[in-house]
Amino acid sequence: MKTLVLVEHEGGAVKDATLATVTAAAQLGEVHALIVGSGVGPVAEAATKIAGIGKVHVADAAHLEHQLAEDVAPVVAALMADHDAFLASSTTTGKNIAPRVAALLDVMQISDILSVEDENTFTRPIYAGNAIATVKSKDAKKVITVRGTAFEKAARDGGSGTVEAVDAGSASGKASFVGAEMSKSERPELTSAKVIVSGGRAFGSNEQFHGLLDPLADKLGAAVGASRAAVDAGYAPNDYQVGQTGKIVAPAVYIAIGISGAIQHLAGMKDSKTIIAINKDEEAPIFQVADIGLVGDLFKIVPELTEKL
Repeated sequence: MKTLVLVEHEGGAVKDATLATVTAAAQLGEVHALIVGSGVGPVAEAATKIAGIGKVHVADAAHLEHQLAEDVAPVVAALMADHDAFLASSTTTGKNIAPRVAALLDVMQISDILSVEDENTFTRPIYAGNAIATVKSKDAKKVITVRGTAFEKAARDGGSGTVEAVDAGSASGKASFVGAEMSKSERPELTSAKVIVSGGRAFGSNEQFHGLLDPLADKLGAAVGASRAAVDAGYAPNDYQVGQTGKIVAPAVYIAIGISGAIQHLAGMKDSKTIIAINKDEEAPIFQVADIGLVGDLFKIVPELTEKL
């Protein structure tokens, strides 16, 4: 079985989410990678070294510079004539491209898989992760998105793949790139951080959210996350959101401060190795999944914790 993995990249580097997708693809069979963009030679070189990848298809053209889904999907669909499955990460990019590919191939998409049982059978979360469904596809061509936290990351070194240029197609004309507002931070990226400090609505304001959480995160070398309630209240930007409608994370340590533990939030972080919860309400649902719980006033606990680190 030949699989095609969409390589997500930025600044000439392969993103971590792709490494987990390669691991999932390897459980189905031979792994080929697809890189789309403009001037992506360094990315292709890096991809050939990823363990498990046999061939790297490169679609390099000016109209693919911003990897618009409307232009990428036809490239993928054309390559599927020689592949049995297409896998993309369950990221904003992957979830934008994969459904378009499925539509072009006229097959059902299998979303957010947690495991590969066999070449036709997979598990995926339903009901915000409170139940795991086993699904079996009869489609000849599979289109799959992969939950990165459910699979180990493939090694960035040790592979010996070969590069092959493929037809990049032409601009669809359905969409055009206008601009991007990129968030920049010296802290680790949320989805790849080993330690995450998250805050909730209990902080009360944007100033208190950042004033208390940022120093703690800096001491721990951690990424900063937020509940949807905190984001909706304007305490943190959208890209901080952890949960069912935000980012799915599974760090070594997840510290939830002032977060009650709504089911939507738990769906995004309950696979973390160690969960530490700080909340003044001892009945808060977050304590049901926490490995370590501390009941108290975050406005006293967080500054004291930061000072002692």
